[in-house]
Amino acid sequence: MTITAAEAARHFASKLEFETDPSDVRAAREAGEPFVLVDSRGDAAWAQARIPGAIHLPTAQIGERAAALIPEGMPVVVYCWGPGCNGSTRAALQFSLLGYPVKEMIGGFEYWAREGLGIENDNGPVERGTDELTAPVHVDAITCDC
Repeated sequence: MTITAAEAARHFASKLEFETDPSDVRAAREAGEPFVLVDSRGDAAWAQARIPGAIHLPTAQIGERAAALIPEGMPVVVYCWGPGCNGSTRAALQFSLLGYPVKEMIGGFEYWAREGLGIENDNGPVERGTDELTAPVHVDAITCDC
């Protein structure tokens, strides 16, 4: 099978239109970019830990609750557990069918936490170290540099 450079460029450009990652979400938040971060996992997962500032909207409830929680046209970034889960893909599909501009945060909650970015539960912040296999371990160096 032969794939041309132009086909590859279209494919990868398309992926970047619809996917983001924890480092880029963090950077977008710090830059003040407008978007809503949506945790599409179930109640038990939300209670266990979540990304601060995210809203909890399980995938099965997006169709009935999204309009009441998220203004029309507001960009949405969805996440679920991690790369072994396609829940965020399902959530992104639901948002796109409702007309929202949406991106899927690849790596999900797992890589957000593994990269040492802030997480919380109902009791407040949850302390967790950075996994050296996913991000630089120096606090001031948490950046993708990709």
